[in-house]
Formats: sequence, structure tokens, C-alpha cells
Amino acid sequence: MNFLRKLFGIAPTLLEDGAFTPSQLALKLATSSKTDFDGGVYPKPYRGGNKRVLMVCTERRYMTMANGKRFSTGNHPVEMGLPMLHLLAAGFEIDIVTPTGKPVVVEDWAMPREDVNVMRLYQDFAKSFEKPGSLVDFARNSLIDDTSYIAVFLPGGHGAMLGLPESEDLGNVLRWAHDRALYTLAICHGPAALLAANDGKSFIYSGYKIAAFPDAVDKQTPMIGYMPGHMPWKFGEKLNALGVRIINTKADDSCNVDRRLVSGASPKAANAFGRLAAETLLNAVR
Repeated sequence: MNFLRKLFGIAPTLLEDGAFTPSQLALKLATSSKTDFDGGVYPKPYRGGNKRVLMVCTERRYMTMANGKRFSTGNHPVEMGLPMLHLLAAGFEIDIVTPTGKPVVVEDWAMPREDVNVMRLYQDFAKSFEKPGSLVDFARNSLIDDTSYIAVFLPGGHGAMLGLPESEDLGNVLRWAHDRALYTLAICHGPAALLAANDGKSFIYSGYKIAAFPDAVDKQTPMIGYMPGHMPWKFGEKLNALGVRIINTKADDSCNVDRRLVSGASPKAANAFGRLAAETLLNAVR
């Protein structure tokens, strides 16, 4: 069976560190060398110079699947990159943090290497990704009423499910942002990190509708070798149990705004989500 999977390009690729990346077939179906970035033109960008977006990234690479095999993941470069391009073009500054300040981990195998805009972005932010701020420090020192932040951004990639959903620091940041009417932006698996806001008493997003990567699609992806096994847990299922409704059933370009929560479904939504997020923030500051 493993021989046939390799023959037809559906066996996940084993790396030297013992983890797996997607199969050749999965990469052809789920990634692209270029994106649909629309250029990020905003006729009236924000010029105030003091509105910032806090982007919370993962610092962990390996997801242990239900069968014990490790998936080499991180933040998805398109789901993170395209929204960043839009937010920057709209005039907002982006501060990057990981849970403890360790380097941002990116799914390098999904990098659109022929996309000039995305590659330039990652080059420009290389130092910030290598030496981000610490979420611990931010939660300890920056949760103030008079803040320059306008939004918290939770980029996608399965890495968003590693360390963030159970982070007390992220929970404090999300509740702080919610109480002060800041915006929260989350795409694909990024909404998994919203679980951090559950304090066991009440969930600030209960009753919300979001676009997110469906659990049902995650269940199917091992068939084409995208992952080396089934998911260890289902973030959509946990959000549903807390009163959140996911509006899409496919990994499509769905986006949604519910109150001050902006969400997108998958890499296919990255451009539309980025523009929706940027325009939503622009409308908020006008």
C-alpha cells in the first residue's frame, strides 16, 4: 500500500527530522507558486500613523496526529501574507508576537515563490519573524485602556492549533480586545486560537457566526497525503460546543463579519479576507 501511495504521489513526504510534509499530489492541489493578490490599492488609506494590528503567530512546528506521526506545519504563508499586504497598504502598522518570543514558524512548503509581492513581504519582515515580540510580555504590560491597537490578527495554518488555543496570555489579550471594542481577525485554522478566550465561565464569541476551515475537510485531507494522519482534535467541534456557528461547509473563499470579528475560510479566501479586514478597519477609523 505504501509503495502504491508513493507511486501515485499521495504519500506524505518524510523529512530528515522525522516529520512529514504534504504529498506531491496534495501540494499540486492545495498550493500555488502565485496568489490572487489584487494589488492592495486603497484610494484613501489611513494616514494617522498610530493605529496598529497585533499579529499573534505560532512558534511551534510539529503537530502530532492521531496516529502518532508528526506533521510539519506552522502559519500558512498565504493566509498570513496576503492579509498583511492589505493591512499595510491600507496604512496600518503590524506588530508580531509569538507566545514566548521565539521565531515565527511558517509552512515553508506552501510559500508562493513566484509571487513577487509575497516574497518581498517576507524579506522585509524577516527580522521581525526571526525576533518577534513576546505575547507573555504584551499580556503583562500592554493591556491598557488608551491603546494604539485597533485589531488582533490570528493567521491560519494548522500551527494556530499549537499552543495558542490553551494560552492564558492570548485569552487575556482577546478578552481585553473584545472589551475595548477592538477588532479580531482570524482566517482558516486561525479561529482555533479563539478558544483561548474561554475562561470556563463564559465565551465572548458565543452566538457569533464565522468562516473557518471545516473539520470535515480536515478529515478528508489524509486521503491525498496532505497530512500523515487524522487530526488530534477538531477545533470547529469545540467552537460549536461554545456557541459559535461556522457558516461554510467547504474550504472556499467565504468571509464573514460578525460584530467586530472578521473571518475567512481557507487560503482561497486570503485575498478577500485581507481586503475585507483592511476596509473594515478603515471604516472604523473614519
